[in-house]
Amino acid sequence: MQMSRHELAGQAEFLNDSSFRLNSQPFPNLAGQIPLGLYELPRRTGEAHLYRLNHPLAVSLLARAKGRELSPAEIRFDYGQHDGKISALESFIGESGWLVASVLTIEALDHAEDYLILAAATDQGQMLDEEAAKRLLSLPAAVSGAATELAGLESLDGYTRQRQAVIQKEVSERNAHFFEAEADKLDGWADDLKVGLEREIKELDRQIKEARRAATLALTLEEKLAGQKQIKALESQRNQKRRTLFDAQDEVDRQREELIAQIEGKLQQRTKLERLFAIRWRLLDTAQVDE
Repeated sequence: MQMSRHELAGQAEFLNDSSFRLNSQPFPNLAGQIPLGLYELPRRTGEAHLYRLNHPLAVSLLARAKGRELSPAEIRFDYGQHDGKISALESFIGESGWLVASVLTIEALDHAEDYLILAAATDQGQMLDEEAAKRLLSLPAAVSGAATELAGLESLDGYTRQRQAVIQKEVSERNAHFFEAEADKLDGWADDLKVGLEREIKELDRQIKEARRAATLALTLEEKLAGQKQIKALESQRNQKRRTLFDAQDEVDRQREELIAQIEGKLQQRTKLERLFAIRWRLLDTAQVDE
């Protein structure tokens, strides 16, 4: 909503932190998908449009914001204008430094994921953890000018690459769990099938044994012939079940090979690291100055 407020300046009236009225069309080519009127997140009234991340308006605003060329700027963040206490930032009041925001895109298993990486440090080299960097960006701020001296960015690039490596490892480990789960499901199916067929074969063995005993005890030739026919039929069923068991095992092996081949191809990670912006920051507390 903060991004939308900035991008729609002059085109929308923001009623509060969760709703706005779109008065003019920011993307004329998408007029059919982006109607004018009231938008809410979440929707509270029946006449409002539900504003969400995958709404065409939000998608278009995000794409425009992300694609904008941003030269490094100096930004002053005002802790005193923020409601509440942010413990992670209090020790950095009065400090200045650099912050770099990058987006890491990882494609694997036919799925693409974006990760925002924030790298920030003071001029003395003290790193801010990512949570502190996020909270810093949430403060009221103003651009004080362009950042011309770029010394200090190299260390942040190094931190960004370290975070990239950690994220890629986490994704790889998660995908390994996915592969293990798929293999376990295949093995579980194979075990269930094997147990069922072995139980049926064991039952046929019992029936064949009883049929042979009955044929031995038969008194007439007709009874003995009928008994032998029954034995032959049961043995034929048993042989068929055995072939089914072997075929099922072959099918499991084939599916496992296919699974390995599919996962192997999809596990190849394709990564893209793109810098969104770099800022020279300074954290002030005007409330203390006013006092």
